[in-house]
Amino acid sequence: MRRLLSTLAVTIGLSTALTALPAAAQGTVRVALGTTLSQLDPAKTTIGDEYVYVHLLFNGLSRIDPDMTVKPDLAESWTASADLKTWTFKLRQGVKFHHGRVMDAEDVIATMKRILDPATGSRARTSLSMVEGVSASDPMTVEFKLNIPYAGFADIFADRQLRIVPKDKLAELSTQPIGTGPFMFKSWSPGDRLELVKNPDYFEKGLPKVDGATLRIIPESAARMAALESGAIDIVWSMPYEAVDKLKTSATARADSVSTPTWDGVILNNDRPPFNDVRVRKALALTIDKAAIVELALFGQGDPTFSPIPPSHPYFNKSLKAAAPDIAQAKKLLAEAGFPNGFDVPMQVPQEREQRVRVGVAVRDMARAAGIRINVERVPFASYTANVAGKAQMYVDGYFARPTIDTAIYPFYHSSGSWNKQLWIYKDARVDQLLDDARKTNDEAARKVIFEKFQEIAEETVPGIIAYSAAHVNGVSKKVDGFKSTPMQWLELKSVSIKP
Repeated sequence: MRRLLSTLAVTIGLSTALTALPAAAQGTVRVALGTTLSQLDPAKTTIGDEYVYVHLLFNGLSRIDPDMTVKPDLAESWTASADLKTWTFKLRQGVKFHHGRVMDAEDVIATMKRILDPATGSRARTSLSMVEGVSASDPMTVEFKLNIPYAGFADIFADRQLRIVPKDKLAELSTQPIGTGPFMFKSWSPGDRLELVKNPDYFEKGLPKVDGATLRIIPESAARMAALESGAIDIVWSMPYEAVDKLKTSATARADSVSTPTWDGVILNNDRPPFNDVRVRKALALTIDKAAIVELALFGQGDPTFSPIPPSHPYFNKSLKAAAPDIAQAKKLLAEAGFPNGFDVPMQVPQEREQRVRVGVAVRDMARAAGIRINVERVPFASYTANVAGKAQMYVDGYFARPTIDTAIYPFYHSSGSWNKQLWIYKDARVDQLLDDARKTNDEAARKVIFEKFQEIAEETVPGIIAYSAAHVNGVSKKVDGFKSTPMQWLELKSVSIKP
């Protein structure tokens, strides 16, 4: 009887979700997201569902193509001084904001100064920490002065929060957002839907192909997938991994997957016992079977890795091999560290992120063989930043793909890194030197060697345990043409069309 009531409840819930979906207007692509957007101001966005919206309405000075190469976007070109401390960006001519005004250098300056202002509260502020000044040499040329040499400076402007906004509409971004992107804001009903319409003045001629986009908020993953298969939704962003196999036999929808640098892992506080002892961190690592975690947490939709650099990246250190668990060596290291009988430790996991909960449970079960007794504690994701990050001894977390290797590694592993201070509080002079050197060279071969060495040291010193790089999978109706998933996990809809 209990199972029957549960089935009826799910059926009623799905029926309600589906009947709430409106009939699609011709030429409107309908996208299902799982979490409501709490922020429409691009500089202040913090979650993946918000990044989907940002990518549709706004542009950066540069952009990241699906092959992870950086190309010009609102800037048509850029140059750097010989010392890599002065960068000059030439802006694209004739680009219009959604309210009709042509973009110029003062818009770029206003955007950057706003992000650099601590009062704005933008997470992108750390990405611009090397900026000493920004000015316009003419209406279409912006010059940045840096306090360090930084070879990858142009790349960071493709990131999520660093999108250019109009200087005359800054106060309205949270309620009436205006950008230069392929779609324009129409309306927002929190917890329900965001309506976008085609930008008729978009600078890429002939795009977008559809008349609009509707982003629907459907919290239940089963309801999102049911809406896709019924035809009520055209795309499910970041579909559940467990549903991938089911779509293999679907007549109406398919799964579209791509490798990404997005990662999940176990964060170890290197500043607190017992993980302030590298032998304890190594012992834990020796109990972990990462390939098994990929199967358990991602249903096979990912790849084991050693750092945020994924196996698909040219800088990935192919000489590193995933070793099989070695429980005997793990116990030996624990004994040397003063834990001959193992130890007990709590580990927090975010209760609304089931993928990460599965990582935590798998690590708990694997570590038990060496005497590391982990008590898994579920914590609301909303309180993670305040109560867990940078404070707990051990917890599971994860981070979206960054636009460059530097932004993926330096803030997380350099001793001065902003994310390092909130995560593992890791310090290694060799790593600091390598990451500083990487910022100073434009030589790709030299950078490859530097980051390969970084991966060796990270594997040797175990700041934390990066379990895998996760695939990004979208559910897509077979009526949708021209859609491809992107490694940065935002949605490219400008080239999409809908079959009648």
